[in-house]
Amino acid sequence: MNVHNANVVLRAALYLRVSTVRQAEHDVSIPDQRRQGEAYCASRGYQLIETFVEAGASATNDRRPEFQRMIEAGTSKPAPFDIVVVHSFSRFFRDHFELEFNVRRLAKNGVKLVSITQEMGDDPMHVMMRQIMALFDEYQSKENAKHVLRAMNENARQGFWNGARPPIGYRIVAAEQRGSKIKKKLEIDPLHAETVRLIYRLFLEGDGTSGPLGVKAITCHLNERRIFTRDGGRWGLAQIHAILTRTTYIGEHRFNTRSYKNREKKPENEVAIMAVPPLIDRVTFDAVQARLKSRNPMVMPARVTSGPTLLTGLCFCGRCGGAMTLRTGKGNGGMYRYYTCSTKARQGKTGCKGRSIRMDKLDHLVASHLEDRLLQPERLATILSSLLERRQERSVRRREHLADLRRRITEAEQRLNRLYDAIESGVAAMDDVGLKDRIANLRAVRDQATADAERIQATLESAGVQEFNPAMIDALSAAARGAMRIEGGGYRRDHLRAFAQRVEVADDEVRIMGSKSELLQSLVAASSGKSAASVVRSSVLKWRTRQDSNL
Repeated sequence: MNVHNANVVLRAALYLRVSTVRQAEHDVSIPDQRRQGEAYCASRGYQLIETFVEAGASATNDRRPEFQRMIEAGTSKPAPFDIVVVHSFSRFFRDHFELEFNVRRLAKNGVKLVSITQEMGDDPMHVMMRQIMALFDEYQSKENAKHVLRAMNENARQGFWNGARPPIGYRIVAAEQRGSKIKKKLEIDPLHAETVRLIYRLFLEGDGTSGPLGVKAITCHLNERRIFTRDGGRWGLAQIHAILTRTTYIGEHRFNTRSYKNREKKPENEVAIMAVPPLIDRVTFDAVQARLKSRNPMVMPARVTSGPTLLTGLCFCGRCGGAMTLRTGKGNGGMYRYYTCSTKARQGKTGCKGRSIRMDKLDHLVASHLEDRLLQPERLATILSSLLERRQERSVRRREHLADLRRRITEAEQRLNRLYDAIESGVAAMDDVGLKDRIANLRAVRDQATADAERIQATLESAGVQEFNPAMIDALSAAARGAMRIEGGGYRRDHLRAFAQRVEVADDEVRIMGSKSELLQSLVAASSGKSAASVVRSSVLKWRTRQDSNL
């Protein structure tokens, strides 16, 4: 830590914090902390440089904008202040480890943390006392959190709302006043309650023209009839499913179901049940749960269909960009399979007007185009020549960089040898601190340049020199087209996906896109008899981020 001259005026920064926004709005402690902090600085002759105010932030973690700004300033060189003044160490941090960690970060840059109400020195005894106080503050914070959660659970059990947005179909109303606090409850919102009842009725009975509707069909039904959410938006599958499974609608709102920090589900004995006016009777709710369970693909296996699915995961709607997923339908010739826009399937025509297309038709269209256009020798020659030109340009730049690195290695070695000669001849002393630093820096430059040079040399050697003559291109074309085909008809999925990485289906055209570098790798693999799957990168598709039943 820097030693300050007694005649030098120390520069100070104030850090003020309260735990809740309500405290900040009602000026519970910020003005008092500011007044005491300014008086403290004035009494000791400190020059107050800046004040950092954190209104409504917990001290159990460092996710505080003003705290981060203060730490960044205090650890910059040169620091704009010499001292950080807090009302108590708990204002700075309640976690013992984090308190000590940040105190040491500041101390390394010559900045000291002082407390108005817990003044301490820098000797080992005072450091230990500060650590003990931090442990008590951390314990108190955790105890406070337990008491707050216990009070909120009891509040819910008594039928009072703890905050946050209520489920659709309910609204918050003032129930009674206890001292300065106004207790609130939920009541049925007549504006949206009928929408909830309609969703349950559609799921069990349908709309009168058909049988019961599924979650997707209900979503389309509401969106097509312009029955919007309470925010004025379109419905989605998740919203409908949440309404159909929420026990709040039978008068039992579940509070404290998940952990605040990691969102893990809590044991059932920790969940508080809050009584609310029911929107749906229990018989209806139980019937809905039974039907949902019977339709769950994790319980009832999905229908198994035969044959490869070439384009699932590659095919996208040209209008909205959503994935096109596989569906089944009935036609004159019986059951058939087709790709359809997933946005349209979830939200109906209001979400996207994208089209559907028969699976066999699109598969054949894409595969035929790859065979007849992309994998023809003339087209391959054009694509590969431009790709190899760019690779050659990169290779030239890498060789130039390699030569520069080797010059840097030689210069560092020469300078090191001169320094070693000076030490051996007695011109320079081995214990000279400056000399040691120069030797260490030169070694670091040499070692880093050597590692970079080895990496670039390995890249150049692995790339090799790839040149294609007409005969080789003819052979590659024939091998690639042959590898795509399966004996007896059909196409190999892994080879087709190696040549095309994205297929967009628009109203009047189908766009096929791919990577030239992957095309080259796939061609080489096909010509050598390897599976194209060995050079295709695996990926997790956006529309399957939760690894659900869309297998």
